[in-house]
Amino acid sequence: MVRRGKPGVGRLVLLHGWGANSRDLLPLGLHLMEGLGDVVALEAPEPHPHVPGGRQWYPLTQEAEAQGWPGVPKALDHINHHLVRLQQEHPWQQTALLGFSQGAAMALEAAVDKPLAGVVACSGYPHGQNSLQGLQAPVLLIHGQSDPVVPLQASLQLQAVLEAQGCEVTLQSFTGEHTIPPEALTPVRQFLVRCFMPTPGGSR
Repeated sequence: MVRRGKPGVGRLVLLHGWGANSRDLLPLGLHLMEGLGDVVALEAPEPHPHVPGGRQWYPLTQEAEAQGWPGVPKALDHINHHLVRLQQEHPWQQTALLGFSQGAAMALEAAVDKPLAGVVACSGYPHGQNSLQGLQAPVLLIHGQSDPVVPLQASLQLQAVLEAQGCEVTLQSFTGEHTIPPEALTPVRQFLVRCFMPTPGGSR
């Protein structure tokens, strides 16, 4: 776990993608949270099988997918352990999660049954049709229209699942592939401002 930035009203917790590590999203997180609060980057519990220094939240193989992602519960326990500790010093109501790819899928899972300020899922995907029951935080989905790794259809599925259970969810798709493009930064920043600084009357 890596912490950066100045304490403030909000906190952004980062979950990196498959093969990256806790430092991968830090520059992005600090840029997005300027003047809003601090950033905490979590690191996945398992070493990546092919990338030296890379980590994975769980094995990402066709066999694992066919078995219904059996590594997800262990990864979720790892994330929840850190979130509970962080909640002791900063309320969940002023904490948002941002994840990329595998980290986005885990960010959505980790938001279930927690009164979080919001979730940003970049190039994410669902683990199953019923895996996100209990998620009520506002969600922003970011996805490249030409993503060859996680097709845009994955975020469309997430949008449908979350809308069906009454979540406030927005999908922003952008020209590009498996990345967080520069043109996505303004919508993400605006989303975080609304999460941490709701307008008078309670609306975000």
